[in-house]
Amino acid sequence: MRSIVSTALALGVSCAAAAAGPLPPTAPRKDHVMNWHGDKVNDLYHWLREKDSTPVLDYLKAENAYTEAMTQALAPATDKLYREMLARIQQTDLDVPVRRGAWFYYSRTVEGQQYPIRCRRQASARMTYDPAAPEQVLLDLNEMAKGKAFISLDEMQVSDDAKSLLYTIDETGFRQYKLYRKNLISGQVEGPLAERVTSVEWAADNSTAFFTTEHPVSKRSESLWRLKAGGTATLMFKEEDELFSVHLSRTKDRRYLRLQSYATDTWETRLLDAARPDDSFKIVLPRQKGHKYEADHREGLLYIRTNRDAKDFRVVTAPVQDPRPANWKSFVDHRNGVLVQGVDVFKDFVVVTEKVAGLSRFSLHDLSAGKQKTLPFAEPVYAASGDATPAYDSTAFRYTYQSMVTPPSVFDYDMQGGQTTLLKQQAVLGGYDPSKYVSERLWATARDGTRVPLSIVYRRDRPLGGGGPLLLYAYGSYGYGTPATFSISRLGLLDRGVAFAIAHIRGGNEMGEAWHDDGMLMNKKNTFFDFIDSAEYLVKQKWTSRHQMVIEGGSAGGLLMGTVTNLRPDLFKAVHAAVPFMDVMNTMMDASLPLTVGEYLEWGNPNEKPAFDYMRSYSPYDNLAQQAYPAMLVTTSYNDSQVMYWEPAKYVAKLRTLKTDPNPLLLKIKMEPAGHGGASGRYDAMKDRAFEMAWMLGQWGIQP
Repeated sequence: MRSIVSTALALGVSCAAAAAGPLPPTAPRKDHVMNWHGDKVNDLYHWLREKDSTPVLDYLKAENAYTEAMTQALAPATDKLYREMLARIQQTDLDVPVRRGAWFYYSRTVEGQQYPIRCRRQASARMTYDPAAPEQVLLDLNEMAKGKAFISLDEMQVSDDAKSLLYTIDETGFRQYKLYRKNLISGQVEGPLAERVTSVEWAADNSTAFFTTEHPVSKRSESLWRLKAGGTATLMFKEEDELFSVHLSRTKDRRYLRLQSYATDTWETRLLDAARPDDSFKIVLPRQKGHKYEADHREGLLYIRTNRDAKDFRVVTAPVQDPRPANWKSFVDHRNGVLVQGVDVFKDFVVVTEKVAGLSRFSLHDLSAGKQKTLPFAEPVYAASGDATPAYDSTAFRYTYQSMVTPPSVFDYDMQGGQTTLLKQQAVLGGYDPSKYVSERLWATARDGTRVPLSIVYRRDRPLGGGGPLLLYAYGSYGYGTPATFSISRLGLLDRGVAFAIAHIRGGNEMGEAWHDDGMLMNKKNTFFDFIDSAEYLVKQKWTSRHQMVIEGGSAGGLLMGTVTNLRPDLFKAVHAAVPFMDVMNTMMDASLPLTVGEYLEWGNPNEKPAFDYMRSYSPYDNLAQQAYPAMLVTTSYNDSQVMYWEPAKYVAKLRTLKTDPNPLLLKIKMEPAGHGGASGRYDAMKDRAFEMAWMLGQWGIQP
């Protein structure tokens, strides 16, 4: 890396100024005039999209050098926080083994190694886990990562006879997964068999593989292929509608392969008998605009989760041979205020995952006894999810429970006996005592009268009503609710008097499907207003003050950070925007970019003038103003395929020319292979988080 002085010279900063101390880079301005609905727009930083060009690389390196110089004093705090995290985790650990057929599969980690090792052991004669059985290593990502800066395992599917493995690997961070096949008897690996693979499954013959691939430019998952052993891949289906993507899976009973086409507002399912891989997939129900449904199979019946005549979904059954609505029978009715999130079918029981008032619960249906019950959870704020019990004939339902106080815990619920068994709770070393912490559910009132839930956690000895330091996080897009989960790294903030809160703003699904509808398309501004009003509520209730509130969000949550900071820069002390979607208009007006067209149903189609005007009115990059801004840390990755690096880079370059305050504005970009989620190695990821936390603590004036 060049020195700060030499890099500054390359960007037109005087040597004398550079030598006087760290100065922010000044990005050159180059005219790039676009005609948007008759309005000529000159984007002076459009040139930053020229990936791999020398001027772009020089500018990004200069930003990194500036950030490094400005944060040198944080090095001891970063190191201390990282070592605290490291001291709290069980570095050598083993997941709870999961049975698939006659084998138990699990993942384990080894102290000092960045990546998990995927393994299996043969089940005992009684189909129980036998820790004394010989271990077979399926994939050791540490070995596979040697000589590489990044590695990510996505799909991993074992054939029905347990003799072959299909898996996909990305080594760039750009989510370009290659498909490989491993013989689990000989250990021989073949591949890559295909590139840009998005999902993969075996047929029941143990030799035919099916997989889906993405478009090389748009990255939309669009094509389905069949690959027979020793042959070449044959295209079976291509999704022509650019608003839809495809994904491949198998039903719980392994009877059918399932191809799902999905857009934001419409879903469609096709099925293929897994024992007849030469046949064609057949549509369950033809797509109809606005109808979202998905199906699983049990004993000749399809269990269909549908939103037809049910805003928050219901569950019906239908014969697999003729699943028309005329043949539907109600299994779970639609109920106001209850979002049906998923259906997990087993041979003798069905589990329906529901969400009520932002909290998930399980409705357990014992089909043989004809009984139903709901699992109770005691804490006021928590997160619970089915833990993917893959065995169709299982008599137990496995789930994960955690809260902002309780570490992730894996349970089995015995459907026959009714007992709940704790199988494992994540170890938190160093004497973690959950009784020292408190989590609560709060409710803020938005400006239109809507009640917005917040989840908050803090140390019990933190003074209340004193307006202390607080970190406020939110996402609020795509109908993805933010669960109130546990975090080992967060303890480093809580133990220093910082409260942590999640604003469950509109745009997610915490309060049902309408919660998403009210925070998307022409209602998107509700997302931003909900966040601002939640922040105002926390100040008014003296949980924090404007001078002690730091906010954080990533990806679409990064757009949230940019927009609320434009609207209310006075409300926040500091902002961390991670891989932020800042340049909304340039991205959404360019249909050649990855993911853009499929996003029209979430954000709007900017080729339509009303949608264009609305989106432009909140786009962070387009609404930067000459005003004082809070301190800002913007983080991203050069190889991010979901939010291109140039969005945060352009945002920072433009903001530098407008901000009227002395507060730091830092861009930290990972130039080495990394993805939308950052580094792939667990230790590298912890170091990155330690830096971000050290920066926040510095903004609060807290000495680690």
